[in-house]
Amino acid sequence: MRRVELYDTTLRDGAQMEGISFSLEDKLKITQKLDEFGIHYIEGGWPGSNPKDIEYFKAVKDLPLENSKIAAFGSTRRPRLRPEEDPNLNALVDSEAPIATIFGKSWDLHVTDALRTTLENNLQMIMDSIEYLREHGMKVFYDAEHFFDGYKANPEYAMQTIKAAEEAGAERIILADTNGGSLPSFVKQVVERVREEIKVPLGIHAHNDSELAVANSLMAFEAGVIQIQGTINGYGERCGNANLISIIPALELKYGIEVVGKEKLRKLKELAYFVAELANMEIPRNQPYVGDSAFAHKGGVHVSAVLKNPRTYEHIDPELVGNRRKVVVSELSGRSNLIYKARELGIDLDENDPHLQEIVKKIKELEFLGYHFEAAEASLELLVEKIRGRYKPFFELERARVISEILPGQQPISEATVVVKVDSKRVHTAAEGNGPVNALDLALRKALTEFYPELREIKLVDYKVRVLGSEKGTAAKVRVLIQTSDGKRSWGTVGASTNIIEASLNAIIDSMEYWLMKECDKNEKRCGKEGH
Repeated sequence: MRRVELYDTTLRDGAQMEGISFSLEDKLKITQKLDEFGIHYIEGGWPGSNPKDIEYFKAVKDLPLENSKIAAFGSTRRPRLRPEEDPNLNALVDSEAPIATIFGKSWDLHVTDALRTTLENNLQMIMDSIEYLREHGMKVFYDAEHFFDGYKANPEYAMQTIKAAEEAGAERIILADTNGGSLPSFVKQVVERVREEIKVPLGIHAHNDSELAVANSLMAFEAGVIQIQGTINGYGERCGNANLISIIPALELKYGIEVVGKEKLRKLKELAYFVAELANMEIPRNQPYVGDSAFAHKGGVHVSAVLKNPRTYEHIDPELVGNRRKVVVSELSGRSNLIYKARELGIDLDENDPHLQEIVKKIKELEFLGYHFEAAEASLELLVEKIRGRYKPFFELERARVISEILPGQQPISEATVVVKVDSKRVHTAAEGNGPVNALDLALRKALTEFYPELREIKLVDYKVRVLGSEKGTAAKVRVLIQTSDGKRSWGTVGASTNIIEASLNAIIDSMEYWLMKECDKNEKRCGKEGH
């Protein structure tokens, strides 16, 4: 079976992505997680570039790593310095990392225009640098920067650069598509050509500027490289690097190559979200394999087929990568969507339920009006139970009013008044808030806690507004999605209207009704009254 090495450069190349700044503690946590997952090589940083990376290489020696080897990144010596005089090379040695990954120029354009030196001196720089690091006990991976562009411009010279690295004793030669502009067919062709003349094991380092970094990495693998470099979630400068989160399952599940093993592969989504959290980045919902929508089914025809046999619309079992199947209910839904979703929510609904057609029709009507149930499963569950006659309202809102006073140079003040009815008792309350929605939430909560004191446990944790039909300007409809939590779980609700206050209030009411319904199902005494 072929051997494949995974080389992760999230902590160096990934950290060069706009908006990402890992602390030293973050880098150590990610290192530990990558090791647990089974990554073979972790590039910890560039010790010659900043104090944080110097401290990282000191601290990482205390981590009890089981699977990963640490690499320090740097460059070949400067054109007019001897290796022993070069601060970058000495920083690599001082890092005490077992592996040094150094990059050098493969494209004659960079040698003459960027380094401002001769082609011959560049070859000597490559050899000197590798030999110097090896003399100090380090294994050296040579990163042939801009190799594919260099090969296209001057194939003879590009080959000379990696032959120099081979002669100097590099243990891996990594072919880099640094500008990310190469096509998969060209990458495969070049790697096959290089393998004819270079005996040192090869690797690939692809950037994603043409949306081809994963494809180029897999083509290089097919052509014979043994090491694939990339980052978690494809983080990296400009458009990012090859995404290991897509490459790993492709190797395991498509090519049948064991790189981390089936058990660790089930933690792929966990790894992706762990790194994303520390990077303070959101994972796109449609990210392959691990995105929340990667196995989401919305069209009625799709769902009907998936319920019969998941292979009809899923290329792998989502559980193999730690994900799950998701069925979405929307205006595109059929009966199958609703049945599947109801069962997910714990509602006993089947195709013989007399209310099924009415529920589907109502959902489509509401989505036409601007509602959206994909992220508002609590509102969906309330709707289903109301139509089935299994829900009795806990309260009735008779009216609500909100006034906002804005005075130049002063903090705006919003005051809300509500009148609610619980059974035969009417309650009229008022509250001030830092905005109209906050004021309404406080006033409604103030009125209801007289009857349901446990409502004090829940709070709004997220609030999103989407303008629908923006061509209508300020007269457009808006959709409000809110997320509410009681500290143990959270749920989403939705409201839609041409009036943002009404849309917000509807979503807030749903959030409270849903929580009361769930609490009463568990324990009628928590409702504060019998019969609900």
